[in-house]
Amino acid sequence: MELTDPGCDSTVLSEFRSRLVAGAAAQRLLDALLDACRQRKWLKVRGRQRTDSTHVLARVRAVNRLEGIGETLRAALNTLAVVAPEWVQEHCPADWVQRYGHRVDDYHLPTNKHERHAYAHVIGMDGHALLLKIDTLWSQHL
Repeated sequence: MELTDPGCDSTVLSEFRSRLVAGAAAQRLLDALLDACRQRKWLKVRGRQRTDSTHVLARVRAVNRLEGIGETLRAALNTLAVVAPEWVQEHCPADWVQRYGHRVDDYHLPTNKHERHAYAHVIGMDGHALLLKIDTLWSQHL
């Protein structure tokens, strides 16, 4: 039964978890899972297990950095849109609305290393262009 099914009562899951904890069944459940994994030869007894944790952490860090730079530019554009909406409409390219109109983590970020670098380069170039436009505006008002 799906959790969204009208007949599903979420308190049942909570009660089940409480019974598992109270009866120390969590350890028995883990042992049963490990036994099943050993039978399928997914785990070696007293052997070294392969882990992709370094690879996973590196990928998470790369995606986090992409989100960070994208969100920084998005926040700057949003702030400018509040302070000077006419200026933003006049000076910011239309494709920026598509690229920075929504939170960066709402998009499917590139998984390929080269595509991630290309995406970061685009954001960097957009940020550089925005800074040049702001610098030009600032210089004109001095």
